[in-house]
Amino acid sequence: MAEAITPVIEPLEAQLLQGVALRVGLVVPISGVLGLVGPCAINCAVLASDEVNLTGGILGRPVELVLIDGGRPAEEVAAEVGELARGKVIDAVVGTCASDVRIAIVRALAGRLPFVYAPPYEGGGHSPGVYFLGETPERQLKPGLDWLIELRRARRWFLLGNDYIWPRLVHGATRRYLASRGASVVGECYVPYGKTDLSRILDHLVASRPDAVLLSLIGSDLVDFNRAFTAAGLGFPRLCGALEEHGLLGIGGDDTGELYGAMGYFSSLVTDDSLSLGERYTRRFGSNAPLLNGHGQGCYEAVLMLAALARRAGTLHVPALDEVADGTSIVTARGRLTLQDHAVRRGAHIGRADGLDFDIVR
Repeated sequence: MAEAITPVIEPLEAQLLQGVALRVGLVVPISGVLGLVGPCAINCAVLASDEVNLTGGILGRPVELVLIDGGRPAEEVAAEVGELARGKVIDAVVGTCASDVRIAIVRALAGRLPFVYAPPYEGGGHSPGVYFLGETPERQLKPGLDWLIELRRARRWFLLGNDYIWPRLVHGATRRYLASRGASVVGECYVPYGKTDLSRILDHLVASRPDAVLLSLIGSDLVDFNRAFTAAGLGFPRLCGALEEHGLLGIGGDDTGELYGAMGYFSSLVTDDSLSLGERYTRRFGSNAPLLNGHGQGCYEAVLMLAALARRAGTLHVPALDEVADGTSIVTARGRLTLQDHAVRRGAHIGRADGLDFDIVR
């Protein structure tokens, strides 16, 4: 199919562009509540760009990353991305950021450039040129919910998240699934970024008498809550949709056996593909580099998927990419990932915190 698509760039223009950098906007949070995932995400995108460039770059052009801080307010990030796109400073966008930021970016791009979005998301939201690599709620959280319902008899759930689209839609899907399993939601709370009244929330949680807690807090808010939870001596099982290695390190580790993360990737995965990424990452950035985590690994995938899409279409023109997107595959630390309806359909692993690491239990 790709061979039948007429490239947007004429042959003479293509020759002139050989060797000219293809600039990719890298949207990752380096400030705000998600700032802790930024350093690893940047490293992973750099590693992927290095590897793509060793094989000829994208469309014969070397990849050059343009860093955009995705930790700022959504409209501020979107305004910068839109300006860079209109000025033809960037040729594509990849990255990881909160869903409210993603939605604003998609609106600003208006289908002009491709955007490969890496992290778990709430589902839906399909637009021209947007490709999703992360898990939707049913694929990310269902295994963990089942695990705790079946093994811990968790029938009464408390739902706590930041106040934006991802937690609210995740909780809606969770509420429906719990009802189908004969479980119920006994308390629910949403808090703004960085403004969590922990004492009030903990009082509300205890008064609800849950068997387990679903946490859809992100970044430093998730870290702060888990620290306060432990300091208060509470012992409910906690299932987190955004807990990764940096968050666990920020908490100070956990030895209760009651803290779980649900992510498509953990650095403790023992597979050939995962071990290979870990070796290449350490070789490139050293043994003291920021810990590999799901958000960082997602940025590695995003750069590779952009390259694979461009290779298949022979262009970065969005209509041509959309035409060939389904069936496009890459191999990463999660194994082979293939786009279907512009999204990767893979389940998540359930990692139980074991000190400063995750033990994969499902």
